[in-house]
Amino acid sequence: MKTYALIAVHIVFAILLFSMSCSNPVKDKLQGNWTSKDGKTKLKVTDKGFALDNNAEVPEQYFLKGDTIYTSFEGNQPYTKFVIQKLETNRLTIQDPDSQVIEFTR
Repeated sequence: MKTYALIAVHIVFAILLFSMSCSNPVKDKLQGNWTSKDGKTKLKVTDKGFALDNNAEVPEQYFLKGDTIYTSFEGNQPYTKFVIQKLETNRLTIQDPDSQVIEFTR
């Protein structure tokens, strides 16, 4: 009986560790509506779309690799790179492809 209890405990912890490792906390923190400090630039990030302005009719697809956001319009290459310099719950600082640093708040 003790063996079954130990096996059950190990299975539960394995499932818990696996589920935590498959989630992406950076992507979860990144999602939402952001506004630049000067109020000129809006950023909307969903689970599949990245739109840098409100005028963007179709958001670009994106994926994360480390601290870099790679975007592409409908999967076309080359990818546009945005480097995340700082990401907190209500603050985001990114470096755009032109090496400009943009600070956003929610």
